[in-house]
Amino acid sequence: MSEATSPLAQPFPAMPPIAGVTLRVARAGYKDWAKGHERCDLTYADLAEGTAVAGVFTRNVCCSSEVELGRANLAQGRARALVVNAGNSNAFTGYRGREAVEAIMAQVAGRLGCAQEQVFVCSTGVIGVPLPRDKAQAGIEAALLAQPCGWEDAANTIGTTDTFAKGATATAIVGGKRVTLCAIIKGSGMIAPDMATMLGYIFTDCAVAPAFLQELLSAANSSTFSCITVDSDTSTSDTVLAFATGAAGNAALQSFDNPGADAFAAALHDVCRQLAHLVVRDGEGAQKFIGITVTGAVSDDSARKIGLAVANSPLVKTAIAGADANWGRVVMAVGKAGQPADRDQLSIGFGGTWCAREGQPLESYDEAPVAAHLQGCEISIEIDLGLGEGRATVWTCDLTHGYIAINADYRS
Repeated sequence: MSEATSPLAQPFPAMPPIAGVTLRVARAGYKDWAKGHERCDLTYADLAEGTAVAGVFTRNVCCSSEVELGRANLAQGRARALVVNAGNSNAFTGYRGREAVEAIMAQVAGRLGCAQEQVFVCSTGVIGVPLPRDKAQAGIEAALLAQPCGWEDAANTIGTTDTFAKGATATAIVGGKRVTLCAIIKGSGMIAPDMATMLGYIFTDCAVAPAFLQELLSAANSSTFSCITVDSDTSTSDTVLAFATGAAGNAALQSFDNPGADAFAAALHDVCRQLAHLVVRDGEGAQKFIGITVTGAVSDDSARKIGLAVANSPLVKTAIAGADANWGRVVMAVGKAGQPADRDQLSIGFGGTWCAREGQPLESYDEAPVAAHLQGCEISIEIDLGLGEGRATVWTCDLTHGYIAINADYRS
């Protein structure tokens, strides 16, 4: 974790334990962390037998072996353990990287007496350095002997350039039973998820069939994690996994026809949205949290793509960093998105104040309230295309000198 905390940081919430989930952390020593800040960098989660699992993963074609094996493991739908390594992404490491992951899976499976495919491994950090098997295996042994820990310790351990621990929780009534969801996530840079995000883990005591859990997670992802960006870069390791232990005792959810399915889906979406926002708030060098709402597009998907084009524009992001009400940069970004747009129908606003309507600057436009809005830490941009009913909201942060400083020194 970084020493300087983001000004947009949120306090870690009070999160109850989830029956069927035991968390432990250990120090594997994957990298030389900042002097005087030696820290745990391996997280281990023991999961009750029968735990259902679902996941979404990066579509970056240079993904890690952890992503490839995790994606394959989903087919059997059950999980007994999760191992997360911080400080080394093990991506672009060829057969040595894959062998390291398989060794971890075999080690944990041997201790638990389960199939290797029920052990999920994730790694995050520097690309191109094979994960040291000796450190990984020693770290796992240390974790197995460690005392159980809480959510915040686990959230701190999975971080790299993160400046604060990120967690979210929600509850729902399912079949007359109260079920709980608790989740942690890491992510600060290399953030432009494509079907997944950073590294995120959702745990619930609700009983859910694996196929339905996958359906719900994929749907939640599309309007949360896949609607955020910090720097337009999609990681080689992006992964979100959801684990359902079934300890709440409800009849397992199989479809939306089951009582409480809608409530559980809403709670899952809420947790994913909370996590997605926290990642943006910890964007490397971020000073401002930006929500971009696009309406009037030809489809929701088109609206999302236009929103992301604006959110990824360095010119828009630096203007916001400097509190410059330069709405022309938003017009530019809409026009380059490769989506249907009509210059003469386009409207642009900041903080609820319209600057231009239907292709024309407003004669009554007063920049003062917009300038005041842009001085704040919570920024909103409104875009109305005037073409249809499609709409989407995406979230990003500003682009500051801090981003350059963090990434120029990342490996040192």
